[in-house]
Amino acid sequence: MPDAPAPTHAPDTPTSVTDPVNAAILAVSEDRVQGFHRRPLRQIAEQAEVELSVVAERLAAMLEAGTIRRVRQTLLATSLAPGALVAWSVPPKKLNDAFDFMFREDPFSGHVVLRTTDKETPGSAYKLWTTVKVPKPFSLARHCAYLAEQTGADRFQLLPAKKLFALGVGHVRRKQLQPGDKTDEPGRVLDTTVVDLDDRQWRVLVALKREFTPDELRAALDTDSVWVGRAEEAGEPLDDFCAVAEQLQNLGVVGRFSTFLEHVKRHADGQRVTRFNALFHWKVPDGMEVRAGREVGRFHCMTHAYWRQGGPAFGDVNLMGVSHGTEKDAVLAHKAAIDDHLEAEGVPVSYTNVFWGGRSEIKPSEVSPIAYRAWCEERGIDPAEMEA
Repeated sequence: MPDAPAPTHAPDTPTSVTDPVNAAILAVSEDRVQGFHRRPLRQIAEQAEVELSVVAERLAAMLEAGTIRRVRQTLLATSLAPGALVAWSVPPKKLNDAFDFMFREDPFSGHVVLRTTDKETPGSAYKLWTTVKVPKPFSLARHCAYLAEQTGADRFQLLPAKKLFALGVGHVRRKQLQPGDKTDEPGRVLDTTVVDLDDRQWRVLVALKREFTPDELRAALDTDSVWVGRAEEAGEPLDDFCAVAEQLQNLGVVGRFSTFLEHVKRHADGQRVTRFNALFHWKVPDGMEVRAGREVGRFHCMTHAYWRQGGPAFGDVNLMGVSHGTEKDAVLAHKAAIDDHLEAEGVPVSYTNVFWGGRSEIKPSEVSPIAYRAWCEERGIDPAEMEA
């Protein structure tokens, strides 16, 4: 295995999230640069009130040090490929191998997490949770059936999102939150309709979404844009590349330009951004999902909130959301504040639960139909057999 490239940042460049300059940068760069920007580093610099050269160098240094896991333009993958949160029941002896397979062998699985509950509850036998995206015209159910066969999973539950009410990260900023902190207005409602793209748009999108290297971030100071190399990769002049990217934003498939922290594993300085990853479940009356989801989505502690139908395996819950924290009691206090708010707003909750995250890995889900066909061919699968 080749050695990791040696860091090129100055040895005295701070790479800790607790450094005041880094904290100011990350408070913006995690989830406040929404949409596509021709000069995203300049957006971070202006909002964080930090010099552009410092932003580029600090992000590159934190990426090299492993404080930041990746820097990339995110996509709203729910608009690019049918997907679902998938809960897997796997025999205990096969659980870790199944985790490794999902993370290393399936480019269409994104978040891969082992989850437990504090006591035996509906769905507690489902300990492996993944997000899966499968581009059209291929079948999500057939893909998951193949994964079950490969990993020895005895059953799985597809939990597609019907609506989204919160989608962000902001771990550094959220560390200062108090239970009950929320917006004045209810959360937004995002649809999950899949958009069809032409070949040119896919070509630009593939170049757009790839992770940035530290060298690319530093080079942006000379070119005044991180997109120069990506435009060349897509075979487009820079202005045309940016114009297509703006088309993609107008189609609702572009998320944010974002830095992703290594938030569970320890950093080089021994610190962790967060320790507890909680998946909250609520069952509210049928017909109240959107209203309840918007109330959950207004709470700043929620990085994700969705309308998902859990079915009988999960006590017929219909709202799910994710929150993180460094202390378990604090995470539960945030949830209690949400529960109290729902009751005060006249939204009855007949059942609720918490699935705690343990071992976890995160990678961007592949969403390109070209990549899916190539993956099938690598594994000796006839792509036609995987179509819906």
